[in-house]
Amino acid sequence: MSEPFYLPLDGPDGERFHATTATTGPWFADAQHAGPPTALLVRALERCTPQPHTQIGRITVDVLGPIPAGEVTVRAAVERPGRSVTLLAAELAAGGRVVLRARAWRLAEADTADVATSPADGAAPPLPPPAEARLRTDRPPGWLPGFLDALEWRWLKGWLGDPGPGTVWGRQRVSLVADEEPSPLQRLMLVADSANGAAAPLEIREWLFVNTELTVHLHRPPEGEWMAVDAHTTIGPSGVGTVAGLLFDERGQIGRSAQCLTVRRR
Repeated sequence: MSEPFYLPLDGPDGERFHATTATTGPWFADAQHAGPPTALLVRALERCTPQPHTQIGRITVDVLGPIPAGEVTVRAAVERPGRSVTLLAAELAAGGRVVLRARAWRLAEADTADVATSPADGAAPPLPPPAEARLRTDRPPGWLPGFLDALEWRWLKGWLGDPGPGTVWGRQRVSLVADEEPSPLQRLMLVADSANGAAAPLEIREWLFVNTELTVHLHRPPEGEWMAVDAHTTIGPSGVGTVAGLLFDERGQIGRSAQCLTVRRR
């Protein structure tokens, strides 16, 4: 796997991109995993009227339908301007319709280092580093190639083919957009959207458990290349489930993620 997730069709500052086969998910060969287009939306949000000394504190992405590979268009705008708090919005269209919508709260920075929560105060302790995790390059039966091969996965608990909670480090093997270095936040969103796979509750050849959205809350910006999610899934009795995750970089916890799942037999 060497091709990037996206090739810009109008230059790096344009709105149109070609989604390569690196974006395709484990469910369907012609549809993107939601991680790469989510990261592409975050790239647009980060570039939207940037302001110094601010950081993104929450991102919500709604999946409005299957995301086909091929040409996509991304747009972002300020929905609610402000000096201390700004609401940003972005959308990704493919095949003539909007398939993803994102909103992000961008907050002004302040000095709270002396009151920051530590593991002694109840914050999650840092995870063992990626070097101490198990490298897995194989896929379970029925899981299709593409996105899964575009990241390096190192497992601390569980695996894609093991039902139950999972804890995994992920690092991109390819760039998000050709000839660009992805930001740490873009890297994080790829891994955060993989929480329902890391905590896969059921056999993928018999069940679909697809997330309809992703919400990420951050108490500090991510750093570096390696990002991790410690995730578990709960399935209700009527076809709906939830995934809860703790998000980490190599320094420690940076936030939390949540996903709503639609669960049904194939």
